[in-house]
Amino acid sequence: MNIKPAERLNSISEYYFSTKLKEVAEMNAKGMNVISLGIGSPDLPPSKETVEALSKSALEPNAHGYMPYVGIPELRKAFADWYKKWFKVELNPANELQPLIGSKEGILHISLAFLNPGDGVLVPNPGYPTYSSVSNLVQAKVLTYDLDENNNWQPDFDALEQMDLSGVKLMWVNYPNMPTGASATPELFEKLVAFGKKHSIVICNDNPYSFILNENRLSILQVEGAKDICIELNSMSKSHNMPGWRMGVLASNAEFVQWVLKVKSNIDSGQFKPMQVAAIAALNNSEEWHREMNINLYKHRRHLAEEIMTVLGCTFDETQVGMFLWGKIPSTYADSGELADKVLYEAKVFITPGFIFGDKGNQYIRLSLCANDNMLSEALERVKQLVN
Repeated sequence: MNIKPAERLNSISEYYFSTKLKEVAEMNAKGMNVISLGIGSPDLPPSKETVEALSKSALEPNAHGYMPYVGIPELRKAFADWYKKWFKVELNPANELQPLIGSKEGILHISLAFLNPGDGVLVPNPGYPTYSSVSNLVQAKVLTYDLDENNNWQPDFDALEQMDLSGVKLMWVNYPNMPTGASATPELFEKLVAFGKKHSIVICNDNPYSFILNENRLSILQVEGAKDICIELNSMSKSHNMPGWRMGVLASNAEFVQWVLKVKSNIDSGQFKPMQVAAIAALNNSEEWHREMNINLYKHRRHLAEEIMTVLGCTFDETQVGMFLWGKIPSTYADSGELADKVLYEAKVFITPGFIFGDKGNQYIRLSLCANDNMLSEALERVKQLVN
């Protein structure tokens, strides 16, 4: 037999963390006890109220059937109330919100809803690899735009205007930024909305990090008229300690939401009702819970991560936010892969090389703050021994 996979698989490779974490698992199976500072998966549980709501709802006899593709009305209202409370954004829960099985799913659904083969997509470099891989899967044309630390990791609009934008349909942006931790400003979002309207390009802001070490929460939908041309993705994975729950949301105008729903309704069958009920409880977490989980907890971990960066000879911007620390490597290393492999194989600490986010990340590494103080302290000691 001569069976071959679809040609679209030639345009992508297995996700970096999928392959690297297999290697880390093999090292651990040999007793090497690798400390992982790689992925951003919160290591603490959701609020007590969230888990209790899940358990209570799961005991109800009518909670186990198929759910509406648009989510239960109570969840849509909870997302709308959450956006109003934290971002001062008014959304119609009936038709301007779409619950998602995590925002990563939304990237695929948006791409399928808006892009024909050959359409252009503006993708940041450095940036989340899924923007490029999903664009390649739907056979769109990836056009990267550079982010530079000298410009606060913001798009260079003069450079964008010099590009051939004919055929470009989507632009991915991600603020607070991953991997760099750079924050947006109202002025940046205003420029992005104006740029999208000028060129008829849908601006998609991926916004899962706005609560982590960040007191100034922004949404691109705060800009007047933004809903006309913008889509925002949000996630409960980071901000509510629910990465494995796969609870996210898409917000935009009613027409864009309907287009995405047309795709989504042909792919999945809705989310388990008890998880939606639990998400409602989580969306009502107190300000005190968020301060403790998303600010105070990560502040101390960030201090330890900064020490690790310093010991490795890396430099970093102390104002960055989010659940990672992004640092520039010393010039003694050829690239981030060389340093990351040295730390992994010699110190048994897994850190993320910046090259996986694009060639503009070649000279950077990223540390995750999703490890407890003991793990970070042990990683610090191992790195000290490596350097000394």
